[in-house]
Amino acid sequence: MRTITTTDDLAAYCAHAATFPYVTVDTEFLRERTYYAKLCLIQLAVAGDDPEADAVLVDPIEGADMSLEPLYALFRDPGVVKVFHAARQDLEIFYVEGGVIPAPLFDTQVAAMVCNFGEQVGYETLVRKIVKSSVDKSSRFTDWSRRPLSDAQKKYALADVTHLRVIYEYLANRLTATKRIPWVEEEMDVLRNPDTYVIEPEQAWRRVKVRTNAPKFLAIVRELAHFREGYAQRKNVPRSRVFKDDALLELASTKPKTLNDLGKSRLLLREARKGDIADGILAAVEAGLNCPPEEMPKVPPARDKSAINAALADLLRVLLKAKSEEAGVAQKLIATASDLDDIAMGERDGLALTGWRGQVFGEDALRLCRGEVALTADGATVRIIALNG
Repeated sequence: MRTITTTDDLAAYCAHAATFPYVTVDTEFLRERTYYAKLCLIQLAVAGDDPEADAVLVDPIEGADMSLEPLYALFRDPGVVKVFHAARQDLEIFYVEGGVIPAPLFDTQVAAMVCNFGEQVGYETLVRKIVKSSVDKSSRFTDWSRRPLSDAQKKYALADVTHLRVIYEYLANRLTATKRIPWVEEEMDVLRNPDTYVIEPEQAWRRVKVRTNAPKFLAIVRELAHFREGYAQRKNVPRSRVFKDDALLELASTKPKTLNDLGKSRLLLREARKGDIADGILAAVEAGLNCPPEEMPKVPPARDKSAINAALADLLRVLLKAKSEEAGVAQKLIATASDLDDIAMGERDGLALTGWRGQVFGEDALRLCRGEVALTADGATVRIIALNG
């Protein structure tokens, strides 16, 4: 098992990988004690059976002086497909660390959902069903920041990219045979968008679950969330180490104005009752209280459930299940329960009605809404029947 710790060795391997049509990629990282993930290990593999040339570990901890630029150059190479499984967190690391999003990109979890393997299928399941093998789970809870790594840990890490080669080739061939590669490409748009990996502090309040939409309350929530996100990013600490959501909501309700007021909080961490965090909290509360009415945040009104045609929504659920089974695509990838309620309310611009989803489900859903088709059961099969106008 070869481990790369120098820039020259990484450059040599990446040059080798660039001669192949694809490279499989995975990472090991820690995030419990930091805002940004700490990259601990990178696993890479290309097609082949040579353990030294074809599958390697890249160790940015032992190779603290190693530049990852050769890897980023490979990520930018348009002639090499970069293959991940459940790529979201891996891609965030590379975007934050190097400002790069690998392209072309292939996510085997998304592809598997299009190929009848169910919703958000796990890597171990694909290894079992496609590779006909198993994954050793003994090193699953490794602290990947500790050195040295044992042979068992290295073997476990490499399995995440060696099995992935077989999975990728199987899924890519299946997608080609079913002409569904454009479907997966549509799904890659979100992963390729840099906005997916950036949380702007001024928008952080939208992630906080509130029970009231009172403008003044929301203004304080917005300012507190803004301060917390910015502080967490600058100090590289988890936002929960600054203060948790329940404490944020308590502060928005009690509106403390002094350090003495902060001391009365039931939920605020002791470290947050003094120093920079305390000053930031008091300034945020004051900014929220002084926010002009026209600048107060607004949230979309809650869906009026009485406007949902419940019977139509139920029919759409039956149709979705039937079309999902017919196409061999996970239901939630096509449409969510909320999407179906929107359609039943008369919304016509949702994701479920566009692109490949429109072909699989959306067109028939609209025909059902217009009364042009009906649903009938033929044994265990639901069929669509055209109605004569």
